[in-house]
Amino acid sequence: MRKFLLAGVAFATLAAGSASTPAQAQMSDTVIKIGMLSDRSGIYADINGEGSAVAARMAAEEFGNAINGTKIEIIVGDHQNKADIAANLARQWIDTEKVDVIADVPNSAAALAVQGITRDKKRLFLMSGPGSTDLTGKDCSPYGFHWTWDNHAVASATARALVEQGRKSWFFITADYAFGHSLEAEAADTVKQLGGTIKGSVRHPLGASDFSSYLLQAQASGADVVAFANAGGDTINGVKQAAEFGIPQGGQTLAGLLLNVNDIKALGLETAQGLMLANSFYWDMNDETRAWSKKFEERTGRKPSMNQAGVYSAVRHYLKAVQETGTDDADKVAAKMRSMPVTDMMMKEAKIADNGRVFDDMYLAQIKTPAESKYAWDYFKIIKKIPGTQAYIDPKASGCPLVK
Repeated sequence: MRKFLLAGVAFATLAAGSASTPAQAQMSDTVIKIGMLSDRSGIYADINGEGSAVAARMAAEEFGNAINGTKIEIIVGDHQNKADIAANLARQWIDTEKVDVIADVPNSAAALAVQGITRDKKRLFLMSGPGSTDLTGKDCSPYGFHWTWDNHAVASATARALVEQGRKSWFFITADYAFGHSLEAEAADTVKQLGGTIKGSVRHPLGASDFSSYLLQAQASGADVVAFANAGGDTINGVKQAAEFGIPQGGQTLAGLLLNVNDIKALGLETAQGLMLANSFYWDMNDETRAWSKKFEERTGRKPSMNQAGVYSAVRHYLKAVQETGTDDADKVAAKMRSMPVTDMMMKEAKIADNGRVFDDMYLAQIKTPAESKYAWDYFKIIKKIPGTQAYIDPKASGCPLVK
């Protein structure tokens, strides 16, 4: 890795929303290169995709797109939701493009592949799209940082809320890959721990267009809750078709175990109203989130998902650590990232554990009815805040060998 030399003490104030730093490094005329590896054309393109690249650029701009004269460069790639393509791009970027850090990577299978490569090659990995808890569990890495959410946080919060409302029997419609399996398992464990039962489950391929056979099985099960253990376009298609089948009208409750604000926009409030979900970010929470989201919308035409907000937060924190240490050495920057709490428009004083888990707060929300929504993108009713220490798995119980 390149190392930048300290040259005395300097003082600087970043652009709006950034913090002052007591010491900065004089950096050589090289490049801090960030590789945004995402789904730019598939079912996660709306909740990650180009919006994630925009969020990363917004973070870099707060530093003037350079740190003490060293340019920040952001490159983008599409893993097409395939682990082998993600792995090949990651290797190429590190070996040929000299990328310092890889970010985003929705799709747990792709992220697990990239985690192994960045671990071996000692490059930082900032995850804001995948959900598998293995990324901070048995497959954790000293260079891997898991931002925004994971399957345990979103699934257990939603399952708990519904079971406590008396909806105790569940049927799962699950994406048939690592992410979906994990999401189902996390929700099912919570349901059973609270005295509920699992009536059955069925798995569908990624990017499914026809959910009719799965929905008929869910309907026949008589379960109180039909839960979609999938995301993005799969959840949108599944929920829309469930409404067409009359499943909610028949008394069964639909649950999306991973929903973003973009998904609600695609579904429409008439279809989505009443859905429960857990998110770590909502654009309309306070003046700070509204101001940042307005800038994001001016560039993209839409409000940010929690994944895209998480990309901004992760890239910003990484750049702040580079600025503080005066180097892009992976070990030194990783240590600095863990030692500094994460504070920005998305989260305040969030700690990073030894396993790389960022302990940000989660928020349980319910989708508003059309009558309750007063303006564009006014979708979430925040029910309660779930502190990060409650939302995520205790690092000591995560199975990560890095945890002391």
